[in-house]
Amino acid sequence: QVQFVESGGGLVQPGGSLRLSCAASGSIFSTYAMGWYRQAPGKQRELVASITRGGRTNNADSVKGRFTISRDNAKNTVYLQMNSLKPEDTAVYYCNGIAPMLWAWGQGTQVTVSS
Repeated sequence: QVQFVESGGGLVQPGGSLRLSCAASGSIFSTYAMGWYRQAPGKQRELVASITRGGRTNNADSVKGRFTISRDNAKNTVYLQMNSLKPEDTAVYYCNGIAPMLWAWGQGTQVTVSS
């Protein structure tokens, strides 16, 4: 069973930056595409950024030009660099594979954008 541990969240002012990290047990990153998801209160979980095993990335329209996903297969870690943060980016952020290759969700890391 794969387990994810997300970290790096916090409280940041609008326009600020954060870098999230997701460490996974097991050597899965080199095999599968990975994604960062977020869930805001009262909303469904959504995929915000994905990266193939070869490093090709794709972002949701809402974060294009602001968020960058990357991966380090040697460290079994995927990152999300978030710049120009907006209040609507406030959510719990999770990492996981890309459907249909999904595993159990981790605890996530809270990101709050507020002045």
